[in-house]
Amino acid sequence: MVNCTECVINELNEMRGIMYPNLTINLEKIQDNTEKVTGICREHGIYVTAVTKCAGGNPDVARAFLAGGAKSLGDSRIRNLQDLDDIGGEKWLIRIPMISEAEDTVRYADLSLNSEYEVLKELNREALKQKKRHDVILMADHGDLREGWFDEEGFYRDLKKISGLDALRVRGVGTNSNCAGAIIPEPSSFDKLERMYIRTREIFGDDCSIFSGGNSGAYYMVENGTIPKFVNNLRFGELLLFGNETSYGKKYPFLHSDVFRLDAEIVELKEKPSLPIGKHGKDAFGKEPVFEDRGIRRRAICALGKQDITPEDIVPLEPGARIVTASSDHLIVDVSDCQRPLKVGDIMGFRCNYVSALRASTSDYVNKTTV
Repeated sequence: MVNCTECVINELNEMRGIMYPNLTINLEKIQDNTEKVTGICREHGIYVTAVTKCAGGNPDVARAFLAGGAKSLGDSRIRNLQDLDDIGGEKWLIRIPMISEAEDTVRYADLSLNSEYEVLKELNREALKQKKRHDVILMADHGDLREGWFDEEGFYRDLKKISGLDALRVRGVGTNSNCAGAIIPEPSSFDKLERMYIRTREIFGDDCSIFSGGNSGAYYMVENGTIPKFVNNLRFGELLLFGNETSYGKKYPFLHSDVFRLDAEIVELKEKPSLPIGKHGKDAFGKEPVFEDRGIRRRAICALGKQDITPEDIVPLEPGARIVTASSDHLIVDVSDCQRPLKVGDIMGFRCNYVSALRASTSDYVNKTTV
């Protein structure tokens, strides 16, 4: 039986003149996810900074976030913030700035997350030069061991020096989890952070009103009501785009998980042995792959590769298809069990997770379409 959905999508894309590989991003689903999540967070006194980096700073995605209730936009790349310059909402640089990009940080980011006094000094110099005030959040490390002050006393010593940087406004304190050390945030892990936040407010006053308590991995505490009361901001990307939190990988059925779809064109379709023949060495990426001998199989090669995605992070939408392996520019898919009579030039669709969507969004070789 032919998969009619795939045929219709392929015909529509052909009518639109879409180039492949193509990443389609559903804006309506992003807005719906954002509306639901921001509504729940608002009940806990928390506003959401929506992170655009997984979509490569796509302006249409940013607009969908804002339409869904996000109050600010966050990205880790200045170039992406530059692309969002004409869009409303406060822009946050969520990766600690390089000294070499201080000028552009002040120009394109309303606020940046910081953890080094020397960087803050350079931001202050640039803000004076541009005759602007630049807002900052000071990052505190509770144990994930990525960015932020870990030593509490060292943080307090630096606060005194930071108070002399007149062109900067300290808006609050932030933290991060789940990334470098894969540490799950817990209510008890915020005890030191609360002390650091209180001391910062004592020095900087009412302007210091934000405690940004983390990313999509902190949402489970919103859900179960254990998020510390002083947390009033969270930075969400994966939760809004894929409908899951990142501490325990829980997927929420009331959120859309199919925002991203990746389509690639078949460039070869042949029957070949499933087990490579000859002396076995390493592949193009220095790995030693393992293959299962399944006899002669029908294999499709799609014009897509590890330069654009990681094969383990995409799932074929074609019933019966199974990804075998990939090189830089070739994705090999076993299509022996597919019901649709595939041919060279046909388009195969794939569901993306966060990693594959991030890679495809930032690949210059993947076309992007928003619907």
